[in-house]
Amino acid sequence: KHEPRAARLAAELKQLDPNVVVKMIPSSGGIFDVTVDGELIFSKKAVGRHAQPGEVVELIRKRSGGATE
Repeated sequence: KHEPRAARLAAELKQLDPNVVVKMIPSSGGIFDVTVDGELIFSKKAVGRHAQPGEVVELIRKRSGGATE
């Protein structure tokens, strides 16, 4: 199961922004997508692997121009 990874990512995102709203939607088939404001920023299916620790946070920082600390 990947719930521990999803929970760790949720914790990373809360550290990045305590006001962030994290929504985990159970699915099947190994789907692990991360969207921000409706924009897909990470897809396990697209890259063929699970996100590395800190990877999604870095993608969010890049998307926001590095403004989120």
